[in-house]
Amino acid sequence: MHTPSDAVIQKVELGRVWQTVDPFLFCVHHDDDYPEGDEELGPCAPLVGRNIGMDFSGRDGWSMYHGSLVPGFPQHPHRGFETISFMRRGYMDHSDSLGAAARFGRGDVQWMTAGSGIVHAEMFPLLRNDRHNETELFQIWINLPASDKMVEPHFSMLWDHEIPKHTLLDDAGRPVHVTVVAGQVVEGHRAPAPPPHSYASRADSDVNIWHLGMSEGSTWTMPVAGHPDSVRVVYVFGDGSVRIGDTEVQGGEGAVVRCDVPITIADDTPGGRSTDDGHTTEVLVLQGRPIGEPVVQYGPFVMTSKADIQKAYADYNETGFGGWPWDVNDPNHGHDVKRFARHADGRVEELAAT
Repeated sequence: MHTPSDAVIQKVELGRVWQTVDPFLFCVHHDDDYPEGDEELGPCAPLVGRNIGMDFSGRDGWSMYHGSLVPGFPQHPHRGFETISFMRRGYMDHSDSLGAAARFGRGDVQWMTAGSGIVHAEMFPLLRNDRHNETELFQIWINLPASDKMVEPHFSMLWDHEIPKHTLLDDAGRPVHVTVVAGQVVEGHRAPAPPPHSYASRADSDVNIWHLGMSEGSTWTMPVAGHPDSVRVVYVFGDGSVRIGDTEVQGGEGAVVRCDVPITIADDTPGGRSTDDGHTTEVLVLQGRPIGEPVVQYGPFVMTSKADIQKAYADYNETGFGGWPWDVNDPNHGHDVKRFARHADGRVEELAAT
């Protein structure tokens, strides 16, 4: 870690789990090139040599994670924070202890407030049996203030067509594509509302989550944050690189940057290598005003004291956070390539396949 310029406060190397700053707790980028799917919606490939149940190997370009037939994360509990799943390619099947279910992907976002406790499964069904099932997503954890840690669990679907996407041109006419998962970049074009008790739903939280796709040589001046206490982190992933002020930030690096003054970010990718979307550099930006409370995390629970963690485990052992209403620990929602959400209150949303 170092402080190479006035624009960049600190630079960090990105590992499998990216370092985050309050109010964010965790960020991971899953990028798996799964083979064709079989009849059970798992990979049509041998699993020999993988540590099934704990496969983070990336062998042959993909992992099973905690899945045994279908890749993903079978039922597990959470309390005291929120999960944000931003699906860029592929699909996720959600099932939870409230009886809610969803299939979403390819630009959709699920934002779930765990609150007082929920159990959910997150599986990656391989729906295509005639070609590879590329699956890419960000999972981001954001903390809840102590006053909201025991609110009722809730999830919201932010569908791709509802999420603001802007093509911003620099002075030379080169585009920067900005997807706004939370907050706003262009006045009057705010992202869909997060869950009602989300920290991001507070007007003074200044939570913004942006994905940038930068074309060769493009520049963009990020707007000043909405609050002087906010913290902004820029993550560069893939093969690209950017220049922020006098500092180069390469793929696999993150930078905490000033957000009280305009900061220009410029594509600096050698040779102008481009992705399938025509971008030379891809960037994730996380910004928020710190909550500033103690963070005590143990496994899937995030509270403000060790005593609260112990109570979380006791409550889960006693109640199962409502029990598990599904026949298996790793449910999926069948072969139909269709996005939907069935909420705990019975409300159903159905969308066309993507």
